[in-house]
Amino acid sequence: MTSDLDPLPPELRAALMEHPRAKRNLPVCPSPAAPEPFLPLADEARPIDRKIRPIYCVWETTLACDQACRHCGSRAGRERLEELTREERLDVVHQLAALEVPEVTITGGEAYLREDWLDVVREIRAKGMKCSIVTAGKGIDPGRARAAKEAGLQSASVSIDGNAAIHDRLRGVKGSYASGVQALRNFRDAGIKISVNTQINRLSMPVLPEILEMMIDLGCFAWQIQLTIAMGRAADEPDVLLQPYDVLTLFSMIPALKARASEAGVMIWPGDNIGYFGPHESLLRGTLPHGSWTGCGAGRGVIGLEADGTVKGCTSQPTAHWNGGNIREHSLEDIWERSPQLRYTRDWTVDDLWGYCRECYYATVCRGGCTSTSFALFGRAGNMPYCHHRALELKRVGKRERLVAAGEAPGLPMDVAGFELILEDDPSA
Repeated sequence: MTSDLDPLPPELRAALMEHPRAKRNLPVCPSPAAPEPFLPLADEARPIDRKIRPIYCVWETTLACDQACRHCGSRAGRERLEELTREERLDVVHQLAALEVPEVTITGGEAYLREDWLDVVREIRAKGMKCSIVTAGKGIDPGRARAAKEAGLQSASVSIDGNAAIHDRLRGVKGSYASGVQALRNFRDAGIKISVNTQINRLSMPVLPEILEMMIDLGCFAWQIQLTIAMGRAADEPDVLLQPYDVLTLFSMIPALKARASEAGVMIWPGDNIGYFGPHESLLRGTLPHGSWTGCGAGRGVIGLEADGTVKGCTSQPTAHWNGGNIREHSLEDIWERSPQLRYTRDWTVDDLWGYCRECYYATVCRGGCTSTSFALFGRAGNMPYCHHRALELKRVGKRERLVAAGEAPGLPMDVAGFELILEDDPSA
């Protein structure tokens, strides 16, 4: 491991690697609550609501999981109360097709723990939509992989969050790295395109080059990278989360990672909470239509579904605040067009920003970065401290920002703890 790429002193890294799970009498796998009552919808859809259609759906098909990862925002483990039935899930597929969604990614929990998961895959493909899966891969044996291929699954992204030691520590189970890598092999051998998604935090960041080399060896076509959000079990371990000034180290790695990935034919796909108008923005987003970040896509290009029928603009948004309604109460089209929670980014103005983002040069284009990440930190969207441009500008004047946990998460799926943002002198200046 290269020391100048490691945000942690050796003694702190060793301590975090051995640190036990957060105690506080929290259940490792809490029982999710029943879905909230539906929220009032607007009386009618406006022209903009009818014009905009989601181009991508992320669907948490169950919260049941065969692992209990220590950085899981949804605290997955137990299925949600009142999860949709097979018939309801197939009806959701039909409604997604009617909404003209071209691509659906199924996830969890672990999607394959539902007996009807392949029925959902088949129906998605029968309706002409692309279908992929995001999984940690523990239960993906050769037989499951072949069955997924036969059902029409087109691509599979396996979560790999470090080398073996770091991945297993974050997942909380020894051997989880090996099972994830084997899942990639099993999908590949079944004829399914494979990719990796990686959460970047203070443990995983230094070994990003190792992850990329593993992907190249296995023949992965893409790599999605995103920052760990301070939500769920990740909120219980704030020392693992990146500090805002750590993005400077992260982005010092991006040119070499991008060059190596391009050389090997691996596309790097940035998550919505990484980047923002630093000097390497075009390396991350140059292949996208606008070539750079254009604001949060929740409720604009993206729709998120939870296993109990709750609809959100993005599955990463804390449910208690961003619940846009339930498909058992309203049609998916009505929720998309008339829910205030899904309309948020359509109605956005610069006055919704605060803190540094409110006065930023890129405010009207960036729109405050990732809604989910800033809301998880502060209980309010519109001020995103994990910003390359921002960190560089602060460093230029000898300052940096530091996040300090201000509370404790209650121990429920998609819960948050709250953080304070401290502006301080940069000790390296």
